Amino acid sequence: MILILKQNADRNKVDKMLDNLHSQGLQTNISEGTLHTIIGLIGDTSKLNAEDFSRMDIIESAKRISEPFKAANRKMHPDDTIVEVGDIKIGAGYFNVIAGPCSVESEEQIVEVANDVKKSGAKLLRGGAFKPRTSPYAFQGLMADGITLLLKAKKITGLPIVSEIMNLNHIDLFSDVDIIQVGARNMQNFDLLKELGRCNKPILLKRGLANTIEELLMSAEYIMAGGNQNIILCERGIRTFETKTRNTLDISAVPMLKKLTHLPVVIDPSHATGISWMVEPLSKAAVSVGADGLMIEVHNDPVNALCDGAQSLNPEQFDALMKKVKKLAEIEEKIM
Repeated sequence: MILILKQNADRNKVDKMLDNLHSQGLQTNISEGTLHTIIGLIGDTSKLNAEDFSRMDIIESAKRISEPFKAANRKMHPDDTIVEVGDIKIGAGYFNVIAGPCSVESEEQIVEVANDVKKSGAKLLRGGAFKPRTSPYAFQGLMADGITLLLKAKKITGLPIVSEIMNLNHIDLFSDVDIIQVGARNMQNFDLLKELGRCNKPILLKRGLANTIEELLMSAEYIMAGGNQNIILCERGIRTFETKTRNTLDISAVPMLKKLTHLPVVIDPSHATGISWMVEPLSKAAVSVGADGLMIEVHNDPVNALCDGAQSLNPEQFDALMKKVKKLAEIEEKIM
């Protein structure tokens, strides 16, 4: 349920109403706009009557939200959310690129790639330390050592780091990671989502391999219900009947998500198809359709990469792409 306050509503009456709602076990989300202040009620509102609120002299209108996602709902929070990582902003017109290798392989590799992507304009460094792989015999990542190497690259370059968590028992290892990524396979790992809701870090939540947009938003809701509002949604391709590409990028998910939620949305064009030459056209499409950023895999030696080399750009290719992305972002009036 959302309550729209009248302009110049009596502050004492508003506070009294909020205290009463909190005493009933409800959470409130207050969004102050230029014309209206909206109070979103989160929790079991089944016993509340919208007409009772409408009769209050401080309430302009009261409406129920029919969608199952509440905190993530744009009706609850009309203005775009901006997720901040230091002085870097994502969302509400701010566009940023996250880049780096699929997997951290060595100190030399991650530092070299970090320096290269920074020169080209990437603002955040990605790198996998824990790798969920289809085959148990494939490279699983350097694990805790991978996090250590990412932190070394961060210290050298100043780039904030993004890395994927797979197990809630590993959360202490991510204390110095700037954005914690929840991968597609863990999108509905609800115990993990609940734990991340209790941490004070931005979460990059990837859409699952075969999950709907509503299911993605419900996973975001799990995190937000725990108190963490700093969520970045990521469309990374979904499983379809098509076999020419690794996945099928649901480019239409971006405007749909923008309609439904206030959370920022980024595109991962690398995992979307698994083909490096397709990264550029999909990146351009992402900018044009309104995404708030890109997450691109870059490797200094893709042919010999231990993981996903076929979808990785080399530093020269990434630099050329960034020049085009910057021009498109300017046309779309994005801030990079």
